[in-house]
Formats: sequence, C-alpha cells, structure tokens
Amino acid sequence: MLKTLSLFTLVVALSFSLAEAKPGGSRLSASAESLEDIDEGFQELLDSVVRLDVWETTFDKGAKRTRHGVGSGVIMTDEGHILTNAHVVNPYAERIMVTLNNLERVDAELVGWDHWTDLAVVKLDAGELSRKGLGFTHAAFGDSEDLIPGQTVYAVGTPNGLSRTVTRGIISNTERYFEGSRVGRGYETGNFNTWLQTDAAINPGNSGGPLVLPNGKVIGINTRGYLGAENLGFAVPADIAREVLAGLLKDESITRSYLGLRLGPLQDLENFYELDSNIGVLVQSVDPGSPAEEAGMRPGDILLSIDGQEVDGRFPEQLPAIQNLIASQSVGSTVDLRVKRGFQTMQLPLVTEKLESRIGQETAFEAWGLGVQKISRSTAREGNLENADGVVVVGVQPAFPAYEAGIRRGDIITKVNRQSLTSLETLESIYSAYEAEPEKVLMEVNRNHQVVFIVVKP
Repeated sequence: MLKTLSLFTLVVALSFSLAEAKPGGSRLSASAESLEDIDEGFQELLDSVVRLDVWETTFDKGAKRTRHGVGSGVIMTDEGHILTNAHVVNPYAERIMVTLNNLERVDAELVGWDHWTDLAVVKLDAGELSRKGLGFTHAAFGDSEDLIPGQTVYAVGTPNGLSRTVTRGIISNTERYFEGSRVGRGYETGNFNTWLQTDAAINPGNSGGPLVLPNGKVIGINTRGYLGAENLGFAVPADIAREVLAGLLKDESITRSYLGLRLGPLQDLENFYELDSNIGVLVQSVDPGSPAEEAGMRPGDILLSIDGQEVDGRFPEQLPAIQNLIASQSVGSTVDLRVKRGFQTMQLPLVTEKLESRIGQETAFEAWGLGVQKISRSTAREGNLENADGVVVVGVQPAFPAYEAGIRRGDIITKVNRQSLTSLETLESIYSAYEAEPEKVLMEVNRNHQVVFIVVKP
C-alpha cells in the first residue's frame, strides 16, 4: 500500500511497456524479441490485475482520522473475488474502490483477511458491475512448489499509483525467511510461511499484485520489499495463497491452533544436546499461561515429534513448516509432543487453544478524547492480569475530559460505572449513552497493578 515509511510495498518498473488501456482490455506494446517467452495467458493475467484505493480509519491520541492508500490486487474467481495484501485492506477500511483494467471504477467490500500471511480478499460489487454493464477476467494459480532460482517471473501492479505496470525478473530464492515480522498496525505475520524472493523492481503501491510466470499463472502475491535496497522483492507463495483464499471465501477468517511455543533453529547446537543431525527443533521460549507452560515445557527443551511425526528444525527456513503443523491442528484437540530435556525423553499431551493476535481491536471515543485497544489474551497473561477484560489506553487528547480526569497512555480501564468491560462493544454502548446525555462517568483503572478510580466529567 502506498504509505509513508511502509516496508510492505511492492513491485514494478517497466522492463517492457504496456500500451494505454482501452475498454475491453489492455494490450502489450513491445518488440517481438521481448515477447518470445510470454504466453497468451499473460494477456488475460494483465486484464485481471486491479488497482485498489482504500480509505481506512486510523486513530491518533483519542481522535479518529481517515487515511487513503493505494495498493494492487488480482481477480481470482469468476465471482469477482480479489486477492491482495492484509496491509492493503483490513477491517478498518471505510471504503474500497477498485480500478479495473479498462479504467472503470467499482466499489468493493472486504470478505476477510489473514494478517498471519499478509493476505486479504475483497469482492467487487456485483450490482454496480451489472448497472454499468462491466465484465472482468480472472487469473489462475500456478504451482510455486515447482519454482527454481533463476526462473523468469513478472511482477504486475500499481507502483506509486501507476496502474498496469510490469517488470521482469527472476526467482532469486524460493524459501526466504524473516523472523518476528510485523505488518500494518503491528500485527504478526510470516510465522507459517517463507517467501519467494525476486529481483523485480520494488516501489510503494505494488503490494498485493501478482508475481507470475510467462504463461500468466500466479505463483505469488507481492508483499514486501526493502526500502533503500535494489532488487529485493518478496512474495507470498501461491501454494500458501491458494489455501488462504479458499479459507477466507469459506469462513471469512483462518482459524489456527496455538500451543505457546517459540521455536528456534538447532543449527550448530546438536552436539551440545547430543542429537543426530536433522532431528528436532529448539524451544527458545514458552509463552506465559500458554498450554505449553501449563504442560511443563521449558526454554531449552528439544521438540522431537508432534503426534508421532518427527520434526526437523535445523535451519531457520524450516521453522514455518513446523509452526504450521501445530497451527493446523484442530482447536481444542490434544496434541502429543515428544520432548527431550537433558538425558530424559518424555511424552507431553497438550490441549491446543485458538491462535489470537496480541494486537486487540482499536477505537476512539472522541468526546472523551480517549483512544483504546481491547486487551488480548497474550497481553493479559504477560501482564499478570486476572483476565482479558478491559481496554488499554493507547492515546489521550490533551484538554479533553479523559486527560483532564487523569487518564494516561498505558492505563488499563477494567470497569466503567461498575460494569466490567468484557468486550469493546460494552464500552461502546456506555459511550453512546454518554453522547446522548453527557454526565459523569466512573472508570476503574489498573495502573501498574494498582487500582485507581477516576471520574470523567463532561
């Protein structure tokens, strides 16, 4: 998405030119030599690539703002479903406008998103398409598993707002790994997949566009690049994107399991743990209050197998597959882990939980000048809170009621008018009543594990 200082932007500068689009489809304009290795399917792919203009709600010190950004996407179904990045379109989107290949603009709505893989799906407004008499073509996936370094690929999208732009490059690496990545508002990403690396040109605004073969098959969704570096672009592999697209179309979200294990590579450590090569993965840390901690797992343990399936985490690039094996278990199911601790090997049964982000839903109550974020399960456990009830203050407007009452960033509001904040909707309901008839509000605040009672006056 075209945003200042965003590392999650993507590709495209011209390596061959595109003629100005005409109604019914864009046409290539290039020498015969430049088209020798391009299939007719490539033209259909070009017609399926779209520009996304997104207006989304942001929050700044207790005030709501609207921010506009530009990204790319590719139509992947005959019903008009567009695959793009989660950092391009998210649940805070107020409006999504799609520019088709013939330059016509159509509204779209968010179907679902998955920040863990940085993928999202939006759907074209069928009614508007019908009223305007518009049609579209859609692309198809290729097999990213078969890719090899050196293979020719094309990146298509909207760099810096310039629609229908193409660059040619090669696959530089098929299993690039990034540890501890973040996307958008700080959401976790990349735990369950590696990326394709390409040397196609990188520019802001190309996020969400397809990485394709000369035959037009989509083998990746362009996702990230390094600002200040040349020829370093990265895409989510098609084999991952295909699964996420299917899951989002079915359930509008992707459900994964969680055990609370932070894994690390065993490279160069096997001798210290008396292990054979290519067996096991290191447990670097265990999340507080997680199923793994409850079962007695500790940092330094070696995970040997999951439900009888041996794991090999010698190298960093192998970690996402192991994390994905855990995530693919049914939520609430029992998973048997074979663990080595010192000279002892043990079997530990763990009951999985639903994977949740540590980033909670955010909103602002402007009459109070108060910005809050719902407390996540992880935040509650790490902060030794009794439960995940309440909201954490992420912004306060000076001179507004909350600030004047003494509310500060980092405070945790657990109750308002003696009512527990079990959900963000509870606080929104209280706030709506305040807007209708402003009056004093009693807030119970957890500040450094001490309870403070604060009266917010209109």
